[in-house]
Amino acid sequence: MKLFSSQRKEVTPDELWLVEHPAVYTLGQGAKEVVVSNGIAVVKSDRGGEITYHGPGQVVLYALVDLARRGIKVKEFVGLLEQAVIDLVGPRAGRRAGAPGVYVGGAKLAALGIRVTRGRSYHGLALNVDMDLAPFAAIDPCGFSGLAVTQMKDLGFSMSMEETGKRLTKLLSERIEDA
Repeated sequence: MKLFSSQRKEVTPDELWLVEHPAVYTLGQGAKEVVVSNGIAVVKSDRGGEITYHGPGQVVLYALVDLARRGIKVKEFVGLLEQAVIDLVGPRAGRRAGAPGVYVGGAKLAALGIRVTRGRSYHGLALNVDMDLAPFAAIDPCGFSGLAVTQMKDLGFSMSMEETGKRLTKLLSERIEDA
């Protein structure tokens, strides 16, 4: 992702990458060092934000987008990422002032953290689909003590990881093209 971003030219097409990570905590640039006792690795990242958990059953969508070429501001791009998830989940999902991501009933459904270098973004969002949420209890998700997390399965969705990823990618692609 870093290599792709550093080698981009003005004509390099944007890309959206879907991945599913093994269990890992990632520390954004705003995060303090943490010690967890559950054996899950903690890795520093150059994305924005605090600490989050990634693991099996979570769709991670990396958005490698030339924001400058498209005339998209960083805050607008964050809104596009959030809106793609809201479009997928429906009207019960929404934003929370001062806390990027997507929430349902006060619980975080999707976390996001990006990095923008030379007008180009990388990193992206993580959507909890059908996963073990227990590792979130060992941290303050996104830097918020006691923040509840949820997942699409618990909201009544039965889409597979593959279908969820495809739909989310399509929705984000449409949002970016329309920006």
